[in-house]
Parts: sequence; C-alpha cells; structure tokens
Amino acid sequence: MLYNLLYGFHTEWSWLNVFRYITLRSIGSAITAFLVVAFCGPAFIRWLRSRQIGQVVRDDGPETHWSKRGVPTMGGLLVLAGMGAAVLLWCDLRNGLVWLLLAISVFYAGIGAMDDWKKISKGNSRGISPREKLVLQIGGAAVAAFILLACLHYNGRLSLPFFKSIQPDLGWWYLPFAVLVIVGASNAVNLTDGLDGLAAGPILTTASTYLVFSYAAGNAVIASYLQIPYVEGAGEVTVFCGAIVGACLGFLWFNCYPAQIFMGDVGSLSLGATLGAVAIITKQEFLLVIVGGLFVMEAVSVILQVGYFKLSHGRRIFLMAPFHHHFEKKGWPEPKVVMRFWIISIILGLLALSTLKLR
Repeated sequence: MLYNLLYGFHTEWSWLNVFRYITLRSIGSAITAFLVVAFCGPAFIRWLRSRQIGQVVRDDGPETHWSKRGVPTMGGLLVLAGMGAAVLLWCDLRNGLVWLLLAISVFYAGIGAMDDWKKISKGNSRGISPREKLVLQIGGAAVAAFILLACLHYNGRLSLPFFKSIQPDLGWWYLPFAVLVIVGASNAVNLTDGLDGLAAGPILTTASTYLVFSYAAGNAVIASYLQIPYVEGAGEVTVFCGAIVGACLGFLWFNCYPAQIFMGDVGSLSLGATLGAVAIITKQEFLLVIVGGLFVMEAVSVILQVGYFKLSHGRRIFLMAPFHHHFEKKGWPEPKVVMRFWIISIILGLLALSTLKLR
C-alpha cells in the first residue's frame, strides 16, 4: 500500500525512489510484522484467556505436557495479522503472486481455525476428521496450482538443486505435484508444532532462505548468473517472506519456553502451506526438502511409526512420534530438544543457500 500510494510521486520527490528497492521494503515488511505481533501480543493473549481458548493436550502425550493444558492457543491468528499488515503496507499490490500467497494463507488458516475450534469446544485433541481436512487442503492447493499454470502462465519445469542443467518438464502433471508440495508442507509443519518454539524457529529459517532465493529468482541478471529459473514478479515474494520472518520473530517472543501462547493449527497449517506455495512460485520445490528437512524428518517419523505399528501388530520404532516426542520420552528437557532442532534447521538452511553456487 505504501509502495502503491507513494512511489507514484517519485518524479516530484526523488527520495520516494527508495520504495522501488525490494531490499528496503523487505526489511520494512519484517520490522512491521514484528512490531504488530510484539505490541498486539499481550492484549491478544489476555483476550484468549478471557474467552478460555486454551490448548487441549493429548492424554497419551508426554507427562511434561500436562502443564500446557489451558495455555492460550490459536496464536497463528496473531502471526497472520502481522503478516497481513506488513504485506499490505510494503508489497506491490498489483502483483498477482502476492494475492495468491495471501489467499493460500487465509484459506489454510480457515482450515486450521475450524480444527482448533472443534478441539476446544469438545475439550479433546480430536478436531475435524483427517479425511475432511485432507479434502479441503487438496482442494485449496489444486485451485492455487491451476491459477499458477492457467492464469499466471507458469510452466511445469522443475529445478533440481546441485543439478541445475537438468530441468524436467512435467506439463500439466505439475498440478498434482504442486498439490503434493503445498499439502505436504502444510501437514509437516503442523506435525512439528509440538513444543514451545519448535515450529516457529525452523519456519523462520525456511522463510529467510526463500527470501534470498525469491530475490535472486526475481532478478533476471542474478538468476542468469546463478543458473536458477527467472520468475517475473518473484521479487515481491521477497517482501512476503520478510513478513513471515518478522511475524515469527514477534511470535517467538511469546512462544519461547515456557510458552505464553501456542500457534495452533490455524498458524501451522497456514504457514506450512504458504512456504510450500513460495517454493513452487520460486521454482525451488526440491529445495524445500533440504531447508525444510526438519519438517520432513518429523513427517517421516510419523509415517514410519504408524506403518510399522500396523505391520508389526503393535510394535514401535520410536518411543513416540512425531520425532521430537521420542527425545522427550528419553528424558531430554524440552528447551534442549528445541534448541538442537533449531541448530539442525540453521545448518540445513546454510546447506540450501550453498546450492546457489554449487552446480
């Protein structure tokens, strides 16, 4: 909004030229999102408490989690408010990619809100059925992928980290592939969100990494030099990623151990889907497996646990899944699990950035 309102006057006031710089607007977006979340956080937490919108804890979960029962949840609404304010202020709102990312964020937040509210109203950890949730997720992702292919004229070519000369073209088969990326990312982040600050930290790392990639992809000269796909308009995705970074930093202020508020499905499903969409828009889909390796690890641990449990008639690979609960069961303090998972996420982010130069 600031860009659209003020940049038009740059011919009269030359200092307004600063608004055309994506780097400046990305920084402004991050700071704005942080400030919105940080300043609104205390009042929002008090409001959630007054409405008794509190966390529902699994009866079969770790005993250390029983103290979390009743802690305000659905904090993802606060994160989305910070992101939305920053995006509307600093992004070029004529860019269709910005509105597509906003639509995905809001749609998946709606799915998460329904799930959270059902858990809270019932007083147990069962929200909407997995089948209903999956149908809604696939439907939303399919519409987004169709818009990209049919309306925004995206091609179905894939970009492979470390093998930049190999770019297979999936054609319209790219649509189900894009659905898999968005839905998979959404659910993987949701599974990771089980400890204080555990999901917000890796989301921050992933968004920061894609901030760099979207900036490079949106600049034809840089994209050509780095041998990555050039995506017209992807520069504005940089500003969007800045909003995610700032909002997550602000949320971590209240979500770090011991948490005053939880993200809830409204936040984890939405942010996961948004990161998946960013990966698709920047044509760096497989990079998400690297930088989001922690999310992949958590999702795979659940798949392996459930599959082995059924095949072996009750035996388990891990003490508990997702993977972070395994270490809790082994006696690791919660902050130790979170910090070590953050370290892994940062290392994976650096590895992902290294693919910019490695052929």
